[in-house]
Amino acid sequence: MTYPAASDLITRRTTLSGLAAACLAACAPSGNSKAKLLRIGFQKNGLLLLAKRSGRLDRALSAPPGALARWLEFSSGPPLLEAMTVGSVDLGSTGDAPPIFAQAAGAPIVYVAMVRLSGAAGAILTPKGSGIATLADLRGKRFAFTRGSSAHNTAAAALESAGLTFADVQPIALAPADAATAFAQGGIDAWVIWDPYMTVAIQTQGARALPLPPNLVGGAAFFLANRDFAQAHGDVLAHALDALAAEGRWASAHRAEVAKLQAQATGLPLELLQDTVLRDDFTLTPLAPDIISRQQSSADRFARLGLIPRSVEIAQALWAGWKPA
Repeated sequence: MTYPAASDLITRRTTLSGLAAACLAACAPSGNSKAKLLRIGFQKNGLLLLAKRSGRLDRALSAPPGALARWLEFSSGPPLLEAMTVGSVDLGSTGDAPPIFAQAAGAPIVYVAMVRLSGAAGAILTPKGSGIATLADLRGKRFAFTRGSSAHNTAAAALESAGLTFADVQPIALAPADAATAFAQGGIDAWVIWDPYMTVAIQTQGARALPLPPNLVGGAAFFLANRDFAQAHGDVLAHALDALAAEGRWASAHRAEVAKLQAQATGLPLELLQDTVLRDDFTLTPLAPDIISRQQSSADRFARLGLIPRSVEIAQALWAGWKPA
């Protein structure tokens, strides 16, 4: 089968910021509305995409305490959290790095739940025949990642594990679609990326994944909420997380159906998604101490490298209001 060019996999969208974010905030219903509005920021992947496509979360919210969902699509985690910061999004999910940058900037966000990741759906890729066999071989190489994303965190941690810093490589910040084009054309030597880009590069270009030390594999994707919303409407938030946990249990047991839903939502080939969905993680749980410790280590690394303006304490941004049955 012929796959589309990696640069065409996901349509670029205008990010929500500035006046657009303010407009969404102004469009929210007044406090006299009978049903509370839950504004959900989602990307074209993961548990929230499935919940939107299936309608299960909307149906669950209609039960007491009674709420309505408004779904807002974002191209990546940083603009989603920007909208959450200005009060235009109440709940959303991102990788590990965006909330660190947001908290360092003073954003009123809280961690509310997590999906533990196996790490199988992402990698540091090198071109076929590049001769790069270890992380130490990245010295002096053109090393690409998406700034402010989980890939940024992986890049920093990978270099640190090899005794390197960003000063030892040629760091290149590129959005995934742009990086996919550069990688295919030989413009970069190594690339931190996730599915479906990872699988396309491996299957169509013979890309190879660098071996990583165990402490770099895995981690978590986080569900985050606007702090004010969590404090004022904890019952609605907990109800939504219950529904998302149920969605995750269904997805884990019905991966073929998940691939079909993803294909319908993204336009990607079903055969490709039938492969990538085998590596996806869907189990939503409360925040775990080991993951919070790992997140704090990432935040400390960012502060040491000067990637964030100040140190942050992850424990100051935790919400413990979800107690799943």
